[in-house]
Amino acid sequence: MKHLFLVMMVGVLVGCGKKPTEQSVSDQERPDVIKPSKPPVKTEAQIEAESKAFDEIKAKAEAGDAESQSNLGAMYLQGTGVEKNHKEAVKWWLKAAEQGNAQAQYNLGFTYYKGTEVQQDYEEAMKWWRKAAEQGFVSAQHNLGVMYEKGQGVLGDYREAVKWYRKAAEQGDASAQNNLGVMYADGAGVLQDYVTAYAWANVAEANGNDVKKFKSEFLEMKMTPEQIAEAEVLAKEMIKKNPKLINE
Repeated sequence: MKHLFLVMMVGVLVGCGKKPTEQSVSDQERPDVIKPSKPPVKTEAQIEAESKAFDEIKAKAEAGDAESQSNLGAMYLQGTGVEKNHKEAVKWWLKAAEQGNAQAQYNLGFTYYKGTEVQQDYEEAMKWWRKAAEQGFVSAQHNLGVMYEKGQGVLGDYREAVKWYRKAAEQGDASAQNNLGVMYADGAGVLQDYVTAYAWANVAEANGNDVKKFKSEFLEMKMTPEQIAEAEVLAKEMIKKNPKLINE
């Protein structure tokens, strides 16, 4: 199958203190995804409030607070209370990342992966994503799986890909759940197991991932009705055992 149904990278996260919605690159190609409209024109009150917030966060960042440094980078990226400046965003993410801030490490990794305002460097992306992933940052875990799967910035290793997909999948990441199912279907890094593959596909589907083609155009063509029924039961058992598999 050559992993045709894999979901690839998760993009940069720019929340200030809260974890934002994560969107995979594959979503950009899906016809059912609504493109975001242009943001409304800000009122003077909003501009003033954002400018004040920027000044407050910058003061904390300059005092060495890692979370504020990470958030300041996000504000420079988005142009919140200040003119957009990706170089400044990278500068502050680096300061926060060096202090161990997982979100800044993740964003810095994605910056190197894309080569935005820095020279593209998959090994450097791996370095920062690994630091974030080891702290349990789910998007970094997913992306490490992709890097090992594709052999980017590291020697390709299906077992390592499965390891990191599983870590993210067990935290409720739908893309990782989908990809783990694909690995089981292909027998890549694990013993081939269509029942387990279908079960993970069902879990990913429960989290909103579009797995219709993966199920109907591949798995269901290779499975008996009895195996599909077994997979349905297995998915329910998995969710009962680990409720974190489902994001609510």
